[in-house]
Amino acid sequence: MESSKDISRLIEIMAALRNPETGCPWDIVQTFETIKPYTIEEAYEVSDAIERNDMDDLCDELGDLLLQVVFHARMAEEAGDFAFGDVVEAVTRKMIRRHPHVFARSDADTPDAVKMQWDAIKQAEKRERAERRAARGISEDFKSGFLGSVQRSFPALTEALKLQERAAKVGFDWSSPEPILDKIEEEIGELREALKSGDRAKVSDELGDLIFAVVNIGRHVKADPEQALRGTNTKFRRRFSHIETTLDAEGETLEAATLERMEDLWQAAKAIERQLG
Repeated sequence: MESSKDISRLIEIMAALRNPETGCPWDIVQTFETIKPYTIEEAYEVSDAIERNDMDDLCDELGDLLLQVVFHARMAEEAGDFAFGDVVEAVTRKMIRRHPHVFARSDADTPDAVKMQWDAIKQAEKRERAERRAARGISEDFKSGFLGSVQRSFPALTEALKLQERAAKVGFDWSSPEPILDKIEEEIGELREALKSGDRAKVSDELGDLIFAVVNIGRHVKADPEQALRGTNTKFRRRFSHIETTLDAEGETLEAATLERMEDLWQAAKAIERQLG
C-alpha cells in the first residue's frame, strides 16, 4: 500500500490496521478509552509546533491528529454508530449553518454581529442535541445549572479558568487581585496544616484549592494560567539544561552532583538570564 494525499487512503490504512485477522495486534485491541490519551497528546503536540513556529513539525503533527479522528471514526463504524463520512458531514453542516452571512442571507456584517449570531445558533444546536439525547435516554444532568456549559473534558487549569469566568458573569468574583493574594496565603496555610496531618486526601484537596486560587489571580491580571505555566516549564528546561551541560563539561554527572551544587548552577543560570535581559 502506498501513501496518498487522498483521505480515503488513510481510512483504508486504518481499516487494514483494525482487521481482526490480518491487522496490527496493537491497533486491534484499542478502544475509545485507550486511544483518548493519545488524542489529547496529539492536540498538545500540534499546539507545541505552532508555538515553536515549526511548519514542518506542524504538518506532521496535524497528520497525527487527523489519524486520531480516523481511528475513533473507524471504531465507531465497527460498532455501527457512525463512520468518518458522517463526521465530515456533521462538521460541514455545522459550518454552513453557523455562517449564514457567508452561505445564505444574514444581516451580520461586523465581527460583533457575527459573534452574536454564532452564539445564538450554538444555543439552538445545543437544544436540538439535548432533545436527541433525551430521545435516546441519555441523561443531561452533567450539563445542568449555570456552570453546565463549561466542559469537564477541558484540562484542569482551563476548566478552572472557564468556571471562574462563567461565575464572574453573575457577580461571583473578587473585585481586585489583592484579596485573591490573601486567599492564596490562606490556602497555603491550610495546605501546611494538611501536610502536618499526614492525610494524603486532605493534602490533595488543599493543593487543589491553592491551584484554583492561583488560576483566579491569573485571570484577574489577564495572564492565562496555562500559558504562564508553559512559560515557566520552558524556563525550567532552560535552567536545568544549564546545570546538565555545565556538569558534563566538568566531567560530572547529574546523579553524582549534590543538591547544593545543582542549586549553585541554577542560580548561575538565573544570573545569566538577567544579564541577557
